[in-house]
Amino acid sequence: MGSCFLFFVVFLFFSSVDACDRCLHRSKAAYFSSASALSSGACSYGSMATGFFAGHIAAAAPSIYKDGAGCGACFQVRCNNTSLCSTKGTTVMVTDLNMNNQTDLLLSSRAFRAMAKPVLGADRDLLRQGIVDIQYQRVPCEYGNKKMMNVRVEESSKKPNHLAIKLLYQGGQTEVVAIDIAQVGSSHWSYLTRSHGAVWVTDKVPTGPLQFRFVVTAGFDGKMLWSQRVLPANWEAGKIYDAGVQITDIAQEGCDPCDDHIWN
Repeated sequence: MGSCFLFFVVFLFFSSVDACDRCLHRSKAAYFSSASALSSGACSYGSMATGFFAGHIAAAAPSIYKDGAGCGACFQVRCNNTSLCSTKGTTVMVTDLNMNNQTDLLLSSRAFRAMAKPVLGADRDLLRQGIVDIQYQRVPCEYGNKKMMNVRVEESSKKPNHLAIKLLYQGGQTEVVAIDIAQVGSSHWSYLTRSHGAVWVTDKVPTGPLQFRFVVTAGFDGKMLWSQRVLPANWEAGKIYDAGVQITDIAQEGCDPCDDHIWN
């Protein structure tokens, strides 16, 4: 319903003191021996997870995971050992929840090795460390030839009354905090709720082709993104549909000092 939308927009307004496009965070990181261990993660991306960023994926601490709002977020991560680690590090996408309080990020082994210098044997030596000191920062997600955000209809969806979706290839540096749905051409909106991870659900499914409104964090405020025609009237469970829009905004953080550049 529209009032849900307004609530989230108002909620997201706060002071822009020390507004940064990205903040520098310091912690530790470890790794899974296989990226497939992350494919059954809390975000519910399933086997698709290992295909994101060539398997450079991560489980994130609760402060990053944010009850699922952090699913799909991208971070540039680099380790601090100057003899083994490159200055650029690697970019990972959050696909799971990490409950280990020793590390903010638990990387796939491929992502962990990618933090090493491009020197023969450096990646193997880095793996032997097991757990390393790191710096990381939020960065925009970019998917190459995937220009538009996609909506996947989950297998749990049952016509006519239950719809479960998750967003794929979500760009920008934001979080989706609310989703509304309506029949194309209608102004009668109902809302979806986050069920778990990246999955949103509703038991009030309009008939006919469906349009969506997304509220995303942008700057220090909220922004509405309208996708005018997403699901056809004959939508099917298990299918992926082009949303026809992409998120390009950056949600700013409050920190001191800022680190407003991508590491090279």
